[in-house]
Amino acid sequence: MLHYAIVFLIIAIIAAIFGFGGIAGTAAGIAKILFIIFLILAVISFFRRKT
Repeated sequence: MLHYAIVFLIIAIIAAIFGFGGIAGTAAGIAKILFIIFLILAVISFFRRKT
């Protein structure tokens, strides 16, 4: 999941450099959502492993 977030972030940066604002915004939004999902799953996994 983190891998996909980083990939979309790189796509967003490259699209922004070349001037594709819509694609960059969409890719950045997807990267942000995937990173938040990754963080939530990581916290859940951490607490489930502790108990």
